[in-house]
Amino acid sequence: MIARVRCLFVVAVAWLAAAFPSIAADDLVSHPSELEFAPLDFQVPRAESFRHELSNGIPVYLVEDHALPLVDIRIVVRMGQFLEPASKVGLAHLTGSLMRRGGTESLAPDELDERADFLAADISTSVGDTSGNASLNCLSSVLEECLDLFFDVLENPRFDARRLEIEKSNLLEELKQRNDHPAQIASREWQWLLYGDEHFTSRHVTGESLAVISRDDLVAFHRSWFRPQNMMIAVAGDTTADSLLPALEQRFASWSGGEGEEVPWPPPEARSVPEPGVYVVEKEIPQGNVRIGHLGKERQSWNDPDDAALSIMNDILGGGGFTSRLTKRIRSDEGLAYSAGSQFGVGTFWPGSFTVFYQSKSETVALAAKIAREEFERIRREPVSDEELRTAKASFIETFPSNFESARTVANLFTTDEYLGRPHDYWYDYRDRIAAVTEDDVKRVAEKYLHPDRLVMLIVGEWEQIEKGDADRRATMEGLIDGEATMLPLRDPVSLEPVATDPEG
Repeated sequence: MIARVRCLFVVAVAWLAAAFPSIAADDLVSHPSELEFAPLDFQVPRAESFRHELSNGIPVYLVEDHALPLVDIRIVVRMGQFLEPASKVGLAHLTGSLMRRGGTESLAPDELDERADFLAADISTSVGDTSGNASLNCLSSVLEECLDLFFDVLENPRFDARRLEIEKSNLLEELKQRNDHPAQIASREWQWLLYGDEHFTSRHVTGESLAVISRDDLVAFHRSWFRPQNMMIAVAGDTTADSLLPALEQRFASWSGGEGEEVPWPPPEARSVPEPGVYVVEKEIPQGNVRIGHLGKERQSWNDPDDAALSIMNDILGGGGFTSRLTKRIRSDEGLAYSAGSQFGVGTFWPGSFTVFYQSKSETVALAAKIAREEFERIRREPVSDEELRTAKASFIETFPSNFESARTVANLFTTDEYLGRPHDYWYDYRDRIAAVTEDDVKRVAEKYLHPDRLVMLIVGEWEQIEKGDADRRATMEGLIDGEATMLPLRDPVSLEPVATDPEG
């Protein structure tokens, strides 16, 4: 054994010597930091070279990758929770889940599971806020059989009544735990504060809405909206257009498309105007869970230069992790929170949100909020430094190629373009738009899109401890955010109706 290892070592050394004969002692560096590399010349793949269109109009982005005998197929459907009745919140989610878990017309749920396991096929389906999704991952050697099974799931779901009851029972148990985590409470209350309770994204499943959803509702929802005319397809892996496209054509030919009106697109906008002020959900926890912000920006154009400048601005302010100002001051300098940061959303269908977030001990919530406010007022008032600008721009430009790191990511990215209506040249010019951002641009968008007079602050925690601030009196909640403090009820986790006392207590 030792002799064999020595032999392999000698062979390896000989191979290295042959492979790199020109390396001399003078070429070696004393430290890795002295290594120099040629600039990375990454060219964005051209979407048109991957795009195909089926005879029924469905776009297919197919990216070949023959390194492994695997094929990955993802179908995106223009539909979503915005199409479910307000009285039956949860219908879209259950439809998406039970398409796969509830069997097909020809296969009971257990039989479908067994068949998928036998083929080593990973099939999943889901429905979110504004899209439906279905995916298949399988060996290329059994692709035909897996496609048959996949399309049976998509076109002919059984929505087994017993599986539906199990799913509803499991979901009800999850609802009972919604108040266990402060972040969940903060998430739903923040959505209501910024977007109101009428928009479909603000609606939540309750025990009442869950109880009235029937199997017939799932069947009707699927028939109305999960149809070929609403689909886009991403394919990656060990297949070719010559073999896969005819296979897709064959299976779609027998799918009539179901019944129902045309999907109203885009989804309905959110037009609520948040009321500035401090909002508190009382909960006995050692740390306050805090969000501060206001509505962000709605996208007007995919090539709007403000969007690139906003990305850089937010990265410097709080989105860039340990290099950002909020993380440095709140976490590193003051030790007030394990994590602190910000995000600035540019919404495609309605305005995104600007949010500063952190968790801190009750007595230092106010101090962290004071620092956060100082920082987003400073970024509106003073130009950022050259180093901050270089670091932020480099982080976007140098990580950009990761968007195209595999055949799967490429196919999914260009399919998402089609779903959103985003032109492919958004990616071709992306780095140029980032590189063009200047210090003046960062200050300009901060002044334009950050609004200290519109701030909403949400706190989940113990208000009596939070209000009075830290022991050194460096900050209290008094006057920190304009407007009176409003106490919000801790809602019953199942009904989400206000309750007088903590339902856990």
